[in-house]
Amino acid sequence: MLEPKEKGKVIGQHKTHEGDTGSPEVQIALLTEEIGRLLTHLKKNAKDFHSKRGLLKMVAKRRSLLAYLKRENEARYNAFTKKIGLKRK
Repeated sequence: MLEPKEKGKVIGQHKTHEGDTGSPEVQIALLTEEIGRLLTHLKKNAKDFHSKRGLLKMVAKRRSLLAYLKRENEARYNAFTKKIGLKRK
């Protein structure tokens, strides 16, 4: 779980307007940070199946948010995936 200070930093980097905490970009960025942390945890603890299930749920949520962003505004999607460093399909 991200600390509030780290969460605020991620939100500050990806917000689209002042007070933005729920835009797809912010949600995807937060999920990406959490996925990265969970991956490092699972490399050390390969048999932690409960965390692996949570990871799979987060990846699915991020995928659906990315699909929504692409469907609504492809230019924003392209700029955001380039900024955050995600591969595009």
